Amino acid sequence: MLDTLRPGARLVESVIVTTRTSTALLTDSYELTMLSAALRNGTAHRACTFEVFARSLPHGRRYGVVAGTGRLLDLLREFTFGEAELASVEHGLDEATLEWLRGYRFTGAVEGYREGELYFPGSPVLTVTGTFAECVLLETLALSVLNHDSAVASAAARMVQAAGGRRTIEMGSRRTHEEAAVASARAAYLAGFDATSNLEAGRRHGVPTSGTSAHSFTLLHTDADGPDEAAAFRAQVDALGVGTTLLVDTYDIARGIATAIEVAGTGLGAVRIDSGDLGVMAVQARAQLDGLGATNTRVVLSGDLDEHSIAALRAEPVDVYGVGTSLVTGSGAPTAGMVYKLVEVDGVPVAKRSSHKNSRGGHKHAVRRARETGTVVEELVHRAGRPPELGAHDRELVVPMVRDGELLHGLPTLEDSRAHLAAALVSLPWEGLKLSRGEAAIPTTFLD
Repeated sequence: MLDTLRPGARLVESVIVTTRTSTALLTDSYELTMLSAALRNGTAHRACTFEVFARSLPHGRRYGVVAGTGRLLDLLREFTFGEAELASVEHGLDEATLEWLRGYRFTGAVEGYREGELYFPGSPVLTVTGTFAECVLLETLALSVLNHDSAVASAAARMVQAAGGRRTIEMGSRRTHEEAAVASARAAYLAGFDATSNLEAGRRHGVPTSGTSAHSFTLLHTDADGPDEAAAFRAQVDALGVGTTLLVDTYDIARGIATAIEVAGTGLGAVRIDSGDLGVMAVQARAQLDGLGATNTRVVLSGDLDEHSIAALRAEPVDVYGVGTSLVTGSGAPTAGMVYKLVEVDGVPVAKRSSHKNSRGGHKHAVRRARETGTVVEELVHRAGRPPELGAHDRELVVPMVRDGELLHGLPTLEDSRAHLAAALVSLPWEGLKLSRGEAAIPTTFLD
């Protein structure tokens, strides 16, 4: 198996720690433009409700996964304007706006779908209530977190389903921004991945970490007489024990496997193959390992995998999949396409009517309807305070998260959300888990 550290293990004292003390500038300039104008004409303090939703799922997807809510709530607590933040924006704002920002603290309410919940077109994923001024500032932060994390988690959930119970490792840190890498690892773990190669995700979020070695380590063991693959393997085994995973495709895969077993013995944890026709290589590797008596040595595959290639390999003797680029980029859907829209002002529903970008007015909640078997069949979106009659197996989806600006106690942990998503996926109709393109797994009905 891959070399694994305990969740949150501290590796070295020199790990770089983010020194950011405020999240207030993780936003767009136009939020401050609207704020300034609203303060000037007296509309800034009107009671408003904003809603985060996706008009549609990425093309061909049948469900989405809500992810990033926990991160967003943590970032919200740090959304304040200190002198450094004010200095960054003072040249574009009047003194009244700067003074308002100096005292800004979110005092409103946040509610929505819990992290790890499934969502569908029109689902009221997150609702922010307060004055226009304090809510409008949160648009960019909410969307940047939810759109990224939900896209990654949605892709990761499809990969976990395709793997059919085999281990999956996230290893995409080298293919995205350094902070996106940490968020991606968290989202992938939420969706069911077993571990990540990203050490900061291990420290910050408690995600189990795992890793092997790169081709450079094998190539390092080259001298005037040529490459010495055995020396590289021996060094790794000496340092990490026979339970380690050896990368066997630097030169010749069959020779690499033979050398790995010669060095480590039949108790070797795993071999990793990162190139070639992976299906063919997996079959040949399994046969060779079994022939050498290494029947418990696992076969790990990596190298441009996505949910479709993982599904194509399900019939092959693969024990672990390592996924990088396709995972951290949402496997073709790098954003969840969520929007943050004003839906109510002073209790009056408001809605955007632009062609193809329309919204539905009013503060909304949702119910997920299910059969006696637990299989979900429909999502009912209704006006808040006007729920439909609930069946014995129906459940309300919107839960409170922040009240009067204070984070509520007892919100789900990452582990709770991971377990919730696993159960939610089981509740989908079987066709909803298909990787082929199709309609959303269940319909959304809007109750006026």
